[in-house]
Amino acid sequence: MESIKEKENLKEVAGLFFKLGCIAFGGPAAHIAMMQDEVVRRRRWITDEHFLDLVGATNLIPGPNSTEMTMHCGYQRAGIKGLVVAGICFIVPAVIITAIVALLYNNYGQLPAVQPFIYGIKPAIIALIVAMMINLGQKALKSITLGIIGIFCMVLVFVGVNEIVVLFGAGLAGIVIYLATNRKEMLSLVSPVVLLQVNQEIGISNLKIFLIFLKVGAILYGSGYVLFAFLEAELVEQGLLSRQVLIDAIAVGQFTPGPVFSSATFIGWQMGGMPGAIAATAGIFLPAFIFVILLNPIIPRLRKSKIMSAFLDTVNIASVAIILSVAFEMGKDVFIDWRTILIALCGFVITFVLKKINSALIVAGGAVAGYLLYLL
Repeated sequence: MESIKEKENLKEVAGLFFKLGCIAFGGPAAHIAMMQDEVVRRRRWITDEHFLDLVGATNLIPGPNSTEMTMHCGYQRAGIKGLVVAGICFIVPAVIITAIVALLYNNYGQLPAVQPFIYGIKPAIIALIVAMMINLGQKALKSITLGIIGIFCMVLVFVGVNEIVVLFGAGLAGIVIYLATNRKEMLSLVSPVVLLQVNQEIGISNLKIFLIFLKVGAILYGSGYVLFAFLEAELVEQGLLSRQVLIDAIAVGQFTPGPVFSSATFIGWQMGGMPGAIAATAGIFLPAFIFVILLNPIIPRLRKSKIMSAFLDTVNIASVAIILSVAFEMGKDVFIDWRTILIALCGFVITFVLKKINSALIVAGGAVAGYLLYLL
């Protein structure tokens, strides 16, 4: 029998991540910033250091990073049940919204007009990301050496080096530096990689949809835009989906809250109706649950090892650097006039000055301000 405390914890996990699933716009960087605000700063479920370890470890495995972070946070609060509940509650709102959009698109052939709201949400989200990453960066910056590595990682991302290469490179650099100063330590690392293969026969079934998206969810690293590159190869080039539908799926991923991977629901619907949407959604998110269940118990043990602690420290500072780089890249497309800059500055100042304010209010305020200023 579950204790009253366990039920309360599960209820708290469900409520928090359902809320974030409804209002977390802006992609993984924004989602992680909002989680840091809710889970570390406001509720204190996790310490800053452990949260950083989870971010770093999540970046090293395939799948939707922010969704995997919800699972890690849920596990910390309510164990395996909390992991499952957090992941589902974060995913479901995005899937439902995306399914509704997919149904309307299927019937009317166009997407809803939401630009006025997105106009203000995006700069508010960038302000939130920068503010939260400054806070996390202060915790991750344990030495001058880590600061230099962080700056170097940011430069590498700016010049186009793959993010996963940067993360693993930073981690290995941390190990090398540790070993150079602790010559008696011995190192043995094993890094297995599992790839799934799916036959690409023309013609589609719900099982085939499930297997295609299961493969993508199991091997995909990187941002949502990498997802669409994978889907172009798996679906468009195989004649299973038109490029226009894929482009529209990108748009849906941008203006709906929650994980960008919920675009799979939209694509699955266009391929096989509601059963196709369910198959695609289940396929793309299932590997994330498995990876996190396997990974989460290992992270505290890694932190106890001096060598792996050095690895995590450098991966953490690299993760912060990469997220700030993502915010910078987003800013190049978002800061198009004085209105968007004003919204971002206000959001940044409010986040720093009013530390107890909920991040959801920053996003909502950005949406309202954006709508009003967009009409000017």
